[in-house]
Formats: sequence, C-alpha cells, structure tokens
Amino acid sequence: MIIKLLVDGGEMKPGPVVGQKLGPIGINIGQVISDVNKATQEFKGTKVPVSLDIDPKTKKFKVEVSSPPTSELLKKELSLETGSGDHKKNKVGNVSIETIIKVAKVKYPNMLAREFKSAVKSVIGSAVSLGILVENKSKEIIEDIDDGNFDSEIKAQKTDASNEKKAKLKEHFEKVLKDQEAAKKAEEAAKAAEEAAKLAAQQAAGTTPAAGAVAGKEGEAAAGTTPAAGAAAKPGEAAGKAAPAKAAGKDEKKK
Repeated sequence: MIIKLLVDGGEMKPGPVVGQKLGPIGINIGQVISDVNKATQEFKGTKVPVSLDIDPKTKKFKVEVSSPPTSELLKKELSLETGSGDHKKNKVGNVSIETIIKVAKVKYPNMLAREFKSAVKSVIGSAVSLGILVENKSKEIIEDIDDGNFDSEIKAQKTDASNEKKAKLKEHFEKVLKDQEAAKKAEEAAKAAEEAAKLAAQQAAGTTPAAGAVAGKEGEAAAGTTPAAGAAAKPGEAAGKAAPAKAAGKDEKKK
C-alpha cells in the first residue's frame, strides 16, 4: 500500500489529513512522523512530497522522499513566502546562475531532461514565473545560456557565487525595487486623477449622489412633502377640524 503526503521538511506534525490517511490502517503515526522528519531534515522549511510504502499486515513501512517542487526550492533559496502576483510587473528577487544550478542539481534526477543544461533552463522557467530575476535578467537569460555564456558554470555544476557577484546582484535588485515603487506610485496617482476627473464631470452635470440628494430635498420642499412641510400642514388640518365643530355649536343654540 502506497500513501502519498506533502509535508513540511523536518517538521511533519500530526493533523486531520495525516489522521485520515493513516488512522484506518492502524499504523503507529508517531513513528511515521519521526521517521519522515529524519528523512526530510535537509529540506527543512520546504514542502516535500513523501511516499509511505506500508505493509497492511505487519504495519511496517518505508519512507521514500521525492525532491520538493522547483518553486519551493527557489523560494527557500531566497527566503520567500510567496512569489510575485504579477511576474511581468513585480520582481521578488535576483539570483545568480549558481543558485539556479544548485536547484537544478536537486531536481535533475526526477526530470525528463536528458541534458543538465535543459534542467537549468527548466528551473529558470520556474524562477521567471515566480518573478525572480536571474543574473539581472528575466526570460532573456535563456538566450544567454543557448549562446554558451554560462557553459563553464553549468558543466562544472558550480553552486556558489562569489561575494562580489552577490553584492552586484543585490545592488541591481535594489534599483529594480525602487523603480517598481515609483511605477506603483505613478499608477496610483493616475488612478486618483482619473477618479477626480469623473467626480468633477458628475458634479458639473448634477448627477453626483450629493447633488441628487440636494435636488430631491428641494423638490420635496416645493411639493410640501418634506417632514418639515408636513409638520407645518398639521396646524392647518387642526384648524379645519375645529371649524365644523364651532359651526355645529351655533346651530344647537339656535334650536
């Protein structure tokens, strides 16, 4: 029997999902959690696919760990909780080709890619989707790889960038963030100006909610249907009712 789970590397805990899948089998859940955490310790802080090969009769099991999703590995490298909501407009990080190679080395054994360079390009595709720049570039970096610009790093499967390179990548990304913030403010200002123009046009045409409310009250007052007008009309109603009563009294006296 194979049971598949997606767990937090090194931090699997008992919960409803685990209970529903393992409870009916009668297996020792505490032992499963302990063994899974040991097997996934190196992926701590990352979601990891795990398969449990269980013998229903003996209750013995074997833990098989698959490599985490590429996106999870990339987010771990950059200490990101989520990727960009709009990867074309907003960037969330800037990594070296060495970081991409590091992730590709983890994923390569489970990929269909025949060449390691193809695995690297696949990881870059995931990075671009998350809004992560690679060597200061987005998907254009693929052209650089095809042109052989990073052949030495890829062939050597180099996973560590120099401190100088890291500093330059960080400096470039800080500039990207400033540009994104400026673009965001400009977009917000343009939207506010558009709303103000619409409001001004409505006021000029007398169709704003405020103008409509004022016009409605003025109309009610003119027709005598406002609460104030109704209150003013009540004394008149009282006077009208009193007049017939007086007239009736005079008739009684004449008789």
